[in-house]
Amino acid sequence: MQITRFLRSRKVTSSEMAAAAGDRTRQVAGGRHILAIQDTTTLRDDGDQASIALHPTIAVDADDGALLGLVHAQVLHRRGGRKGLRKTVPFEDKESRRWLDGTQAAARLGAGEVTVVADREADIYETFALRPPETQLLIRAMQDRRLADGGLLFARAEELVELGRVSVDLPAAPGRAARTALLALRACPVVIARPKRPAPEAARLPATLAVWLVDAREVDPPRGSTGAHWRLLTTHAVPDLAAAQRLAGFYRRRWTIEQLFRTMKTKGFDIEASRIEHARAFENLAMATLIAAIQVLQLVHERDGAAQRPLQDLFDLAQAAALDRINASLEGKTARQKNPHPPNSLAYAAWICARLGGWTGYYGKPGPIVMFDGLLRLKIMLQGWALRDV
Repeated sequence: MQITRFLRSRKVTSSEMAAAAGDRTRQVAGGRHILAIQDTTTLRDDGDQASIALHPTIAVDADDGALLGLVHAQVLHRRGGRKGLRKTVPFEDKESRRWLDGTQAAARLGAGEVTVVADREADIYETFALRPPETQLLIRAMQDRRLADGGLLFARAEELVELGRVSVDLPAAPGRAARTALLALRACPVVIARPKRPAPEAARLPATLAVWLVDAREVDPPRGSTGAHWRLLTTHAVPDLAAAQRLAGFYRRRWTIEQLFRTMKTKGFDIEASRIEHARAFENLAMATLIAAIQVLQLVHERDGAAQRPLQDLFDLAQAAALDRINASLEGKTARQKNPHPPNSLAYAAWICARLGGWTGYYGKPGPIVMFDGLLRLKIMLQGWALRDV
């Protein structure tokens, strides 16, 4: 009853939850090069024309891949039957405006540098034309755009000379097993012509946009499989192989948000199975689940301590003493049953969560479900610790 009342309360809004999470992310983003990765996932679909989707933007460290937190998020209530209106509705009123909203939120991070990374659905002229100057963009091309010189984007990619090659790990996807792929990289500057827009819309958009095209194409894919092929449009300059490899690496980190959606769904919180019908309550539940799933994934990413993230990414230093006591109760006699990470590090807390979630320390690495179970138990224990003198 308490959680139901909380989710239904008019004093609780998904936008306020997202804003509070974004404030915490800004505290750790300063001075870093941040990849602001955004995407959309469907949480509920009635099979007819109504659905509820979630569009988050998350902050990932460009150098070490650490997930730092939520930047911005929107819950979308979709209705079918509007596709035929897309050419007459102003951009400001379109659902696709969400890509620019996420980019603008990323610009307010106060980071040293921000690169917004998105998949093909974000390939919208306005996303590039109206981006804040504090951001760079790296977006996978969906449309074979007309160039200012009369040519077409995809044909231009076919004309490019190979700069070199890079190996990347491709995660498993529907119909594709995980594999290491060798990508041939090509790049060149292109000038995109403004697509047709109603006169009032066209008046506030530049006639052309100068960007760079990076073409990354898999060499000799396994027999019977479709090779990976990324055509990436970016505002970063790509003058050589090193720059192309760097940007291909940035785009590869987009997989983090796919992991986040899996954690919210079948590999963790199973939000799609929720029976909550009340619209406001489900919207609030979706945002709360998103924030919790980010915390779980932060723990999973830091389970080896590779990024050396501090405890304060998820916990308060005032909770350090409680974590030490809980850790002591979980450690065993063997070296593999000892927490190998330094106190006050996020990896130290991740080890505790994994042990509370049922991980023995001997077999494999703890995944999202183990971390989820352990984090729930840890939060209850920390709440009890805070009440010890009451």
